[in-house]
Amino acid sequence: MTFAEKLKSLRKQASMSQEQLAEKLGVSRQAVTKWETDTGIPDLENIKSISSLFDISIDELLSNEKASQKNSEHLFESVTEYDIDEPKRYDMKFGGAKRFVLCGYKGEKIRIRLVSDTLPTLQNDFKIKIDDIRKRIDVDVKRMNGVTEATAKEAVSIFVQIPSPYIGQIECAVNTETVEIHSLKCDSIELDVKTSHVTLDDVSGTVEINCNLDMEVLCNSLNGEVDINQISATSRIHIPENSVFTAVTKGIGTNIFYKKNGQPTDRFDTSDSENIIELNGIKSELVIYTGKERG
Repeated sequence: MTFAEKLKSLRKQASMSQEQLAEKLGVSRQAVTKWETDTGIPDLENIKSISSLFDISIDELLSNEKASQKNSEHLFESVTEYDIDEPKRYDMKFGGAKRFVLCGYKGEKIRIRLVSDTLPTLQNDFKIKIDDIRKRIDVDVKRMNGVTEATAKEAVSIFVQIPSPYIGQIECAVNTETVEIHSLKCDSIELDVKTSHVTLDDVSGTVEINCNLDMEVLCNSLNGEVDINQISATSRIHIPENSVFTAVTKGIGTNIFYKKNGQPTDRFDTSDSENIIELNGIKSELVIYTGKERG
């Protein structure tokens, strides 16, 4: 993210107009406009004032995320960005991938980054289509030039960043080895996935996982509701020790079991907690475990 993008994002997060920011800094509105459109830069004293006003370090304020992305650890990449200016519902379909990572960040663009170490034609073989329909953003990944889903699952990883101030509901479909959700706070996230590993890290809200494969769900923090919907599957979810939650089973022939430090134990949930783990579906099992696994 450039300085201009970062300044505009900070101002909007603080619910300030350009006039209000100009008044606080003792400059003209035209000066703020130039800074936010990248046609001018503030002097050192104004940089210090902006840093102090928004409680952000000068290094972070002046760092350029786009430049850092060019120093990618991957050989090939394709980046697509689209401006977001209000809360949206996101409906995203990605198809196959080796790894999928979704996170929130302080910005004003949805950013979709495809990376590969083995596919030099990545930019020509995958097209990101973004449709802005009223209060909804639709995202589709189209494979071109005869590239198969099997190739995508072997060679391509997908990283998606959504601007935190503009996240409403999220629906996401992907077929991948691993799914990771980081630093995301929203009303609900619905994942239609084919995966064996899901990581939830600093996620708040309701997370609904629809998957008929056996899964290992690593929940690094529990702040809301995790719903697992499965048919004829056996999955496990790891939660932090001393987590307070209520476990619920719905559907037909669903069962929840409990383990601590690798050993079966009595249920250790509590009633009427705001945090919920729910298993729903047909003939499925879920093991809720905490502590270290033996072996």
